[in-house]
Amino acid sequence: MEYIIYFIITIGVLVFVHEFGHFASAKLSKMRVDVFALGFGKRLFGWNKITGFTFGDLPKDFDGQGHTDYRLSLLPLGGYVKIAGMVDESFDTKFTEKEPQPWEFRSKKTIPKLFVITAGVLMNLLLTLVIFWGINFFQGKLIYKTTSISNVEQGSTAAQAGFKSDDKIISVNGAGVKNWDQVVESILINRSSSDLLVKVERNGTLLDVSIPHKLLNENASKGFIFIPGPTQILIDQVIKNSPAQDAGFKNGDFILALNNILINERTQITGIIASNKDKKIPVTLLRGKDTLHTNVKATMDGKIGISFGPGYTGKIEYRTYGFLSSVSNAFLNAGQYTYLTFSMFKEVITGKRAFNQTFGGPLKIAQFAAKSADTGLIAFLYFLAMLSLSLAIINILPFPVLDGGHFIIILLEGIFKKELPIKIKIAIQNAGFVILLLLMAFIIYNDFISL
Repeated sequence: MEYIIYFIITIGVLVFVHEFGHFASAKLSKMRVDVFALGFGKRLFGWNKITGFTFGDLPKDFDGQGHTDYRLSLLPLGGYVKIAGMVDESFDTKFTEKEPQPWEFRSKKTIPKLFVITAGVLMNLLLTLVIFWGINFFQGKLIYKTTSISNVEQGSTAAQAGFKSDDKIISVNGAGVKNWDQVVESILINRSSSDLLVKVERNGTLLDVSIPHKLLNENASKGFIFIPGPTQILIDQVIKNSPAQDAGFKNGDFILALNNILINERTQITGIIASNKDKKIPVTLLRGKDTLHTNVKATMDGKIGISFGPGYTGKIEYRTYGFLSSVSNAFLNAGQYTYLTFSMFKEVITGKRAFNQTFGGPLKIAQFAAKSADTGLIAFLYFLAMLSLSLAIINILPFPVLDGGHFIIILLEGIFKKELPIKIKIAIQNAGFVILLLLMAFIIYNDFISL
C-alpha cells in the first residue's frame, strides 16, 4: 500500500506538470482544450463549466462549447490533454469532417504548434531545475570530506577491480580529487567509455588500479562500486511489525555490536543472526549521539526484519549557495545527469549495458519512490527531479506517440508547407502506440522478475 501511495503521488506530480505545460501553452496560443485528464481510460469523475461536477462518462452527444473537461481517469499511468483539431492518442478524427476552425491546432502556424508540443517537456525540465535550485539554496550540499574507501568485502565489485579496505584515492585518470563528490563525478559522471586508471595510496605507497569499463557497467544497477570511509553498519529500513521494530530499531540507527561482538562488516550480522535463531540477541545501537542497548529475538528462519549497509561516519561539510549560484548549480546538476542518461542510452544500444539495468517501470518507480521518501523529503525530491528529467528526455525522443515524434511531423509539415494525410498520421500513431505498449509490457515484466 505504501508503494502504491508513493507511486500515485510521484506519477501524479510528474504527469500534472507535464500536461499542464501542454494545457497552458495551448490556451496561450488561443487553442481550445477539450480534455485535461490525469490517467487513461474510463472517466471516473470530473468537472466542466457545462455539466459541473459529475461521475462517470459524459453523454456521447456532449458538446463542451469550448470549455475544458477536467477529469480523473481509471488507469493512473499517465495523462493527456486533448486539443481541438489535433491527431493525438485519442485517435479522434471527427474534426476532419469539417472545415478548420480558428481555435483548432491544425489552423495554427508552425511556431505555436511546436511551442504547444514541447511545452510538456519544458515544464518537466523546469520542475527538475526548480527542485535542484531549492535543494542547493535551502539545503545546500553535503560533502563527504574523504577520498578513502570503506571496508572492501571479499568477492565485491571493488575487490574485483583490485581495491582494498582503507585505500585512499588520489586521482582518477590523472585528475586529483579532494572529496567524495569529486570521486563520484570523476568515475560516474565525467567518465569516458574506456577503462579508468585510479591512483591510490595504500599503506603509504602509491599504486595504480584500473577499473575495467565493462565491470563498472555490469554493476551500475547495484550502485557505486565502493563507498566512502570510515563507516559503520547503518539500518536502511526497519520492516513494520518485525522483531526489529518491536525491539525499538529505527531507520538511520547504526549497529555497533550484536551478541556482544563489535560489528565491522555486513556479513557479521547475517552470520550472528543465523546462528541464533529463535533466541534473544543483545544489540548496541548508535542513534545520533546516543548509545542504546536493547534485545532482539530472531525468527526461526534467522531474520529480524531490517535492511542494512555501510553508512559514512567521517567528516562532512555543508556547502551553501546563494540565489544565483543555486541557479547555476541547478543547470549544472541537470546537465550532468542528462549527459549520464544519454551515455547509458548509447551503451544499451551498443550492447555494453543490459536493458534491465537501465530502464524501470511502475514497480521500480514505486519501490524507489517509497524508499527515497523513507529516507527523507530531500531524498524524495531528488528522486522526483531525476524522474522528471528522465521523463523530459524520453518524451522529446523522435518516436511516434511521444512529443518528439509529433515535433518531427509538425516541423516537416512546416518546412514543406503541406500537412500529412490524416490516414498516414493515424497509421504512425497506431504503430508507435503498439511498439510503446510492447516496450512497457517488457519493462513491467523485467520489474517483476527483478523483485
